[in-house]
Amino acid sequence: MGDDDGGRRDEVDELAAAWRRDGLDEDVMAMLEVSKRAARIGALVQQALRGELAELGLTYAEFEVLTALNRAGEPYRLRPSELTRSAFLTSGGTSNVLQRLQKAGYVEREANTGDARSRFVQLTAEGLRVTALGLEASGRAHREVMAGVPAEAVRGAADALRDVLLVIGKRRFR
Repeated sequence: MGDDDGGRRDEVDELAAAWRRDGLDEDVMAMLEVSKRAARIGALVQQALRGELAELGLTYAEFEVLTALNRAGEPYRLRPSELTRSAFLTSGGTSNVLQRLQKAGYVEREANTGDARSRFVQLTAEGLRVTALGLEASGRAHREVMAGVPAEAVRGAADALRDVLLVIGKRRFR
């Protein structure tokens, strides 16, 4: 734990105390704390959002694919490989999600006239509608989870995590 924490403790500090007793190096502990806290924040946001997405008939992964297509801008279409990268899914996971979204009428697949070997995935009008509802729900969930956290702390954490991700984000691990 840092010297300037002002006595504040969270659930990760309890883990860090055990790591310290086990003799982990301080630099490794700091790295573990970053990953644990980032994962915990992500899990809390997903937990807050899960219920509202379920009311829309969506899983979190389906919502991620819909928002990736939405971010692409008109005509709201991407190749499956681009979707996989943008939604941070595996290719198998993307394939399963796309099948469910197509069955629900939220996406359609169309031939890529420039490359007969590939296809595009595109949002339908109904897909755009449900994506907008999901984005509203996401905003509510993030506000709920982050309520009470000063805006400058959120901005500082976002910037610090960007610095970390810029270094490690391009690496590939087995």
